[in-house]
Amino acid sequence: MNLEYYYWYFTKAVPERICDDIVRYGKESEKEMALTGHQRTEPPSKEELKNIKKKRKSDIVWMSDKWIYKEIHPFIADGNVNAGWNHQWDWSEACQFTEYKKGQFYDWHSDSNAKPYDVEENLNSHGKIRKLSMTLSLTDPDEYEGGDLEFDFRDTDIGSQPRICEEVRPKGSIIVFPSFIWHRVKPVTKGIRHSLVCWSLGQPYV
Repeated sequence: MNLEYYYWYFTKAVPERICDDIVRYGKESEKEMALTGHQRTEPPSKEELKNIKKKRKSDIVWMSDKWIYKEIHPFIADGNVNAGWNHQWDWSEACQFTEYKKGQFYDWHSDSNAKPYDVEENLNSHGKIRKLSMTLSLTDPDEYEGGDLEFDFRDTDIGSQPRICEEVRPKGSIIVFPSFIWHRVKPVTKGIRHSLVCWSLGQPYV
């Protein structure tokens, strides 16, 4: 699939005071170890944990507050239209507040789920897949080093090289991209990087 735009960004879109409120909320909440995969029904085994730590190291807090969605949903909608994807979506999962400390990272992955969610008790997600991913930068770039968001478009643009997304580094900046795009967060080498991630769901592609 060849896309004209692989991502759409909004520089300093969210006010700093809102970013600070989200970070404060995250710091005051109980964090948990970041895992991989979708909709786990039971804790990972020791072997799974070992493999997860090779791919991802960070701490997270789940957030599903209306005031947060109110801030980010307009940008998800606008990015989807402005980039020309026009993916159908009608619901967003809980947002993931992530804290990356020195040495922490998230290796290459895509956010898309291979099969639609099968959770009959949750009609908002049942039968749907992740269509759009969003990342909001919450930390001033002067406060940390490393931690770059990098994209790999080789599945959709053969021969292309990975690209670091400098546009999303400024605090309050938002990037929206199709959930099937491969990406990673490179290791933080100094300071702490905070971000907020959200996935918007819709019916499977036909």
